Amino acid sequence: MLSKVRSHLRRSVPLALAVIAGLLLYVSFPPRELPWLAPISFALFGVAVYGRRLRAGFGLGLAFGLAYLVPLLSWTGVDVGPLPWLALAAAEALLVSLAGMGIAYVSRLPLWPLWASGVWIASEALRARAPFDGFPWGKVAFGQPSGVFLPLASLGGTPLLGFAVVLCGFGLGSLALRVRKVRRTSSEGASSLKGLSFLKDKGIAVAAAFTVAPVVAGALAMPLVATSAEAGTARVALIQGNVPRMGLDFNSQRRAVLDYHVRETMKLAAKIKSGQVERPDLVLWPENSSDIDPYTNQDAYDEITKAAQAVGVPISVGAVVTPQDGKPRNRLIQWDPKTGPGAVYDKRHLQPFGEYMPYRGFFRIFSKDVDRAGNFVPGKKPVVFDMSGTKVGNITCYEAAFDDTVRDQVREGAQILSVPSNNATFERSQMTYQQLAMDRVRAVEHGRAVMVPVTSGVSAVIAADGSLEQQTGMFEPATLLADVPKRTSQTLATRVGAWPEALLVAIGVGGLGWAVVRARAGRRSDA
Repeated sequence: MLSKVRSHLRRSVPLALAVIAGLLLYVSFPPRELPWLAPISFALFGVAVYGRRLRAGFGLGLAFGLAYLVPLLSWTGVDVGPLPWLALAAAEALLVSLAGMGIAYVSRLPLWPLWASGVWIASEALRARAPFDGFPWGKVAFGQPSGVFLPLASLGGTPLLGFAVVLCGFGLGSLALRVRKVRRTSSEGASSLKGLSFLKDKGIAVAAAFTVAPVVAGALAMPLVATSAEAGTARVALIQGNVPRMGLDFNSQRRAVLDYHVRETMKLAAKIKSGQVERPDLVLWPENSSDIDPYTNQDAYDEITKAAQAVGVPISVGAVVTPQDGKPRNRLIQWDPKTGPGAVYDKRHLQPFGEYMPYRGFFRIFSKDVDRAGNFVPGKKPVVFDMSGTKVGNITCYEAAFDDTVRDQVREGAQILSVPSNNATFERSQMTYQQLAMDRVRAVEHGRAVMVPVTSGVSAVIAADGSLEQQTGMFEPATLLADVPKRTSQTLATRVGAWPEALLVAIGVGGLGWAVVRARAGRRSDA
């Protein structure tokens, strides 16, 4: 009886490790800033799936994904209940389970941490593209807004950053497994290795190299992260007007939201007039700061014009507009104090189940909340605003999660980046801090200062090295003023684009292919 209990406990160890690993990966993400926990998470996950069958890898991957994503995505259930939140987390965890299956399959190969890390990046690439144009939220890179690995983002973007973290973790797991094996062999008298001589084992040396190499690479890349001004500086004002109330229904008082942002801008204008602060070169308002269409509503038009004329500089206004085709857009409008509305940028990556509803009729079977989702249409191209001689690249809120959208704006000539957001829908949840971490990673990835004006907070000024220079609290009116460097050079990550991801995915696919060939060869030899 006791032997059965022990056997059951041994079989439960991999599942426990997978769950603990998933929880640790979650804890590594903001609002906590514990990026070093991520490699430990993947070390435990690697140990859990090592040498397992495909079915076991799938199940352990599912356990890991649920333990990670259910708490990470809890903000998606704010105001709509647990069903959408749990459904999304489960769907994403199923994709993670495919990674678990693939990692288990390649874990029998020599150099398995390398192939396993490629498999993980391949799974992230899949999650970033499907279903419904993808949901990259929760990429490992987005949990690294600081720390030794972060500079690698400037070389190969979020794929290389994530790969380094995962490789370090799997290397650490491989090291633990190899040390255990060598010590066990030594204790049984089957090896002459004793004491510290196990360090001579080649397998241990390789595992140690996989563990240490990403750390060394990150440290060596630190000097490549530049923050200096290359085209002068711009004095930027970020307006956080606040909202009447939190939740999905905050915009039922749309005029109040606009008034709040006009009022905060007028306060800034008064300080400029009195000499308390220097006039900025440009002002940035958040996403949805005017949910009243200023093209068709004269009151909204007049209020925004009044604010722009008061500060005497252009304002980037986040507005919901409905052109003559009747299809609403989530739009940023460059508003000049003299000429009014000018250049526009329409959000390209829309949020499914929020800004639009895929298969609305089908999902209505499960929840009538689907009718609260919008019917927006996406924009088609990047647009950089020239605001008083400063080229501002726009990435609207959710778009910050997508590599290509951010990269396009920098390639279009952006000297600084602006990520206007509206997080009032998600109240005081961790969503705001997770998104802010993304913005910090993007700053390093592309070597640009990033401005984050948010309706209700947290608004922030992020330096090109990812550090937070200024930030507001949540659900309070505030204005941030900062002199930020305008940069024109492109990082290697910006220039090479999607190639690092393609190469890392190829490593994973190559490992899977090799594992298939070895398995077939083994079956033929057995026959």
